[in-house]
Amino acid sequence: MKVIIIGGIASGMSAAAKFRRLDKDAQVKVYEKGPIVSFGACGLPYFVGGFFDNEKQMIARSVEKFQETGIDISVEHEVIAVDAVNKKITVKNLNTNETFEDTYDKLMIATGASAIIPPIKNFNIDNVHTLKSLEDGKILKEKMKDESIKKVAIIGAGFIGLEAIEACLEHKKQVAVFQLEDRILKEVFDKEVTDLLEEELKSKNVDLYLNSKVIELKGDNKVQKVVTENEEVDADLVILATGVKPNTEFLKDTGINMLKNGAIVVDKQGKTSIEDIYSAGDCASVTNLLKPEPTYIPLATVANKFGRVVGENLGDKGVEYEGSLASSCIKVLDLEAGRTGLSEEEAKKLNINYKAVFVTDKNQTDYYPGQESISIKLIYNADTKVILGAQVVGKKDAVQRTNALAVAIYAKLTTEQLGMMDFCYSPPFSRTWDILNRVGNVAK
Repeated sequence: MKVIIIGGIASGMSAAAKFRRLDKDAQVKVYEKGPIVSFGACGLPYFVGGFFDNEKQMIARSVEKFQETGIDISVEHEVIAVDAVNKKITVKNLNTNETFEDTYDKLMIATGASAIIPPIKNFNIDNVHTLKSLEDGKILKEKMKDESIKKVAIIGAGFIGLEAIEACLEHKKQVAVFQLEDRILKEVFDKEVTDLLEEELKSKNVDLYLNSKVIELKGDNKVQKVVTENEEVDADLVILATGVKPNTEFLKDTGINMLKNGAIVVDKQGKTSIEDIYSAGDCASVTNLLKPEPTYIPLATVANKFGRVVGENLGDKGVEYEGSLASSCIKVLDLEAGRTGLSEEEAKKLNINYKAVFVTDKNQTDYYPGQESISIKLIYNADTKVILGAQVVGKKDAVQRTNALAVAIYAKLTTEQLGMMDFCYSPPFSRTWDILNRVGNVAK
């Protein structure tokens, strides 16, 4: 049997490695558009910020190591068409521009996502960059060393945009952030949490422009100003961080079912609407444990887990990926925030009879150094008291408490059970009644 995998970053290589362990005799071929495989883009803001300098630390496994296991990899080869009827693909060698065809018995599409370039006039002027690839990271890392670049404008206040702020401040840059919506991370956190994150940014002298649509970049040879509908702001460098879109345009004539944004619709086994074609990662949908419809959740954790499942199913194991809680987290300067399950906005859209509470307490005892404020928002079913969602924000241990709440949601625990849960206690780590207990007891 011959398996072809299109894309060799997260889900693709996870599937390839798992399938190879299951079937030592099958032919496994990976085509990757970029020059490397198994790359973790989540580390890019910290690489740019100089928190580490060895770019190879973001590469989980080299091409050579995969090839030693019998996986045939061609980097800098782009698949430009899929013929699902005849089980053929068309491949372009990006070094020679030559094209050729290859055939498969089973195909996995793991092409990931690329940065969205908004309709901004003069966006291709010098000193305007995205932060998605390793090459992007290398360029921006060097730009940060340029002392003539003093003012950085970040367009987009999602995960990458906000993480890039820390990188810029580490290099003593003045930072302005432009967000189209009325608050940051609007699709991830509810307002109680984003209010605290915005306060943190302002306290560190980050200029935050909300409800701000960037329409143009001005400059002679390189960017000098960011122009919105309301103002002009000086900038020596611009980072575009306005979200991602699935890399699926080359599939438009295949008949594969997709979401409105182009994400490939798959079932719990990673099967698409076309027989013998699978997909996972940032180019595909995923089952959300708390939502009825396929959901787009472009997270590295989901990509790697679902990729492993697809690898098993390429070997006919019939394994299902149970689903995601869209658990995610972020460090915004000195604050950390995590979310899992449904937000309040999502619960409203699903017409769930819910209640929500927001509790602020301390992370540990006051007599051991390190006490900080910590807040939890809990969303739960008003009738059954089953926990549906949680968001945690604070300077210390917020994300690890989010992980505990993810387990609680997965296990369908009630607020009463959370209130009496036997969590660890020691003065450096918590109070005798941890905030997790407190929020459960407050949620009536």
